[in-house]
Amino acid sequence: MTLRTRSKPRTVVITGASAGIGRACARAFAADRNRLVLVARGPAGLHAATTEAEKAGSPVCAILADVADHRACEAVAARAEAEFGPVDVWVNDAFVSVFAPFTEISADEFRRVTEVTYLGYVNATRAALHHMLPRDHGTIVQIGSAIAYRGIPLQSAYSGAKHALQGWHEALRCELLASGSGVRVTMVQLPAVNTPQFDWVLNRLRSRARPVAPVYRPEVAARAVRYAADHPNRREYWVGGSTTATLVANALVPGLLDRYLARTGIDAQQDEEPHRADTPDNLWTPADAARDHGAQGRFGDEARGRSAQLWASQHHGLLAAGGAGLLGVAAGTLARRR
Repeated sequence: MTLRTRSKPRTVVITGASAGIGRACARAFAADRNRLVLVARGPAGLHAATTEAEKAGSPVCAILADVADHRACEAVAARAEAEFGPVDVWVNDAFVSVFAPFTEISADEFRRVTEVTYLGYVNATRAALHHMLPRDHGTIVQIGSAIAYRGIPLQSAYSGAKHALQGWHEALRCELLASGSGVRVTMVQLPAVNTPQFDWVLNRLRSRARPVAPVYRPEVAARAVRYAADHPNRREYWVGGSTTATLVANALVPGLLDRYLARTGIDAQQDEEPHRADTPDNLWTPADAARDHGAQGRFGDEARGRSAQLWASQHHGLLAAGGAGLLGVAAGTLARRR
């Protein structure tokens, strides 16, 4: 899918912009020469993301900040407005995680995942709304996951944070609709994505962590986020057939899915190479403080560059009309045969 370039640049804030999906989003929004405010903890990754965006023609304000700190989020919003004027789009992507059985995750580690992956979105959104609501304009895109609906083994902290994020997002959206606000919030539910996180996540498994197949390229996620920013009236977008299959199965046969994931989910999140205990992680300190890791992880050979489900999610009205037309034709044909 090719996205058309917008004629008028916007001010766009992206958290978690130094690597992975956030980095791919920075590239996608830089293609329109938007004014970018890139937020992350890692200096090397953030510098590389800034350089890329500036080469694409976007003015950039790079800010080192931890979204778990609500005061830092407020400072980001204030500086974004001071540098580039009113924020038009705010994309929340920053997160951390732990790959381990629940009983092997300490209370401090579980709290840290929650503070970044859930409360970081809450803090950043509150900071954005402080500026957006008075002028009745702005869009906030929350980057979610199929895990927001369906928890999986070995990721209890992340699953809990994404479930909390989903419930909070729905409540906030209802409040904005009830008030008649012109500010929009939408969410993009993603499948497994080939990002560097699997090499810097805190891992207590015997083997290296990996995403559950099928795996998609971060550019697929970035295209979905950019589209959602342009079409924020939808409550959410689903990316990847695996996301759809997971959400539908969880709605229809959740108990059966529990048993299926108990049997397959642990091995599916580990590859054959053993995990090295001395591998650095980014739970407490950024893994890209001294070295840029970019957007892509190590699963490029299997990562998909397209998502038919994303196209379907963007064109559900067209599909519904087409389906209704086909049903009409079928009904007419049957009537004539009678």
